[in-house]
Amino acid sequence: MTHDQGPAQPRPSLTPPEFASALSQPRHAAPAVIAPPATSPAPVPVAGAAPRRGRTATIWIVGLLVLVLVALVGYFLNAIGPGASLVGMVLALLPLAGVLFAVRLVDRWEPEPRGLLVLAVAWGAVAAVGIALGVDLLITLAIGVDASPLREAFSVVVQAPIVEELAKGIGVFLIFATARRAFDGPVDGIVYGALVGAGFAFTENIQYFALAFIEGGAAETSATFFVRGILSPFAHVMFTSVTGFALGLAARRGVTAGQAVGPWLLGLAGAIALHALWNGSALFGDFFVLYLTLQIPLFAGFILGVIALRREESRLTRRRLGEYAAAGWFTPQEVDMLATSAGRRTAMAWARTLRGDRTPLMKGFIADATALAATRQRALTGRDPHAASEERELLSRTAATRAAMFAP
Repeated sequence: MTHDQGPAQPRPSLTPPEFASALSQPRHAAPAVIAPPATSPAPVPVAGAAPRRGRTATIWIVGLLVLVLVALVGYFLNAIGPGASLVGMVLALLPLAGVLFAVRLVDRWEPEPRGLLVLAVAWGAVAAVGIALGVDLLITLAIGVDASPLREAFSVVVQAPIVEELAKGIGVFLIFATARRAFDGPVDGIVYGALVGAGFAFTENIQYFALAFIEGGAAETSATFFVRGILSPFAHVMFTSVTGFALGLAARRGVTAGQAVGPWLLGLAGAIALHALWNGSALFGDFFVLYLTLQIPLFAGFILGVIALRREESRLTRRRLGEYAAAGWFTPQEVDMLATSAGRRTAMAWARTLRGDRTPLMKGFIADATALAATRQRALTGRDPHAASEERELLSRTAATRAAMFAP
């Protein structure tokens, strides 16, 4: 739905009444006129282009991660030992690989800058774990060692969910605040949140697997790996994805970092609640019964939600690129090809038949066209003052790649 132009107003609600649903795409401004290209495009879906330009976070975040990493390595070597730590790390890499592959499938439509993806994993694996261990140490120093059942229940169901989700959520918020142009909507938020959660689970698993190896050998390690590496590798991923989803909704509305604090806290509350529910099911009830009756349905709902959001991204790509097609920058066939996964696969297969295998050009063309649709969406919502210059660059690249694709 369109609105009269005017100064942007804060939006306190995640789903304000003017949107049909949380999946609908807002439109705050009339579309800018798209200048026609100098020449008409070729009448066949083709492609090519340079990769998307990555965006990096600030230097101080990286420096902080390096310092905490050094401290964590010292902690593991001193508290667990190098041998057990190595066993734990090797085992922890297996569920991490599976999670990263799944997140890659979610992120394939409009891939995020690689540097930010690495930063998200690093924040979860290093900074978030460091914060959680630091808080745990401070609490232990304040109240002493208490092995009572009440203290254990508080630690597992209250302290761990709040501290860990806050530590992970800070990382998602920092990515939102420092790389706003690469944080376009709910899918992006889910991707960043999932990767922060995956990084945290990786380091946490190193500790769990190493301690199991020390205390019970192969049998205990196998049991722990089954529960954490096979039954629940996506637990932390789902928790922190809720925080990312809330920030993604805020990003789509073009809010500032300050205005996004409210949605972030709301998403954080959801992540904490899910985390507490998960931990509580393991502590107070029959874990396997609750796993089948509660956790699996939650995971299935999470997957269905991601699929729905991906379909909305596809519809958005078709709408925005259709506007460029109307101005002559793309053919209708190209829009059809770029707006569906099946069309993209067909285009890649076609590119492989060209002289010299021109699939790299096609990959670039698809990436740049998808980025172009996202750039125009940011321009329409008025949340990216640099959208016009990026639009010109992407249009130039897609035109040049088309010419390279048809070159003899």
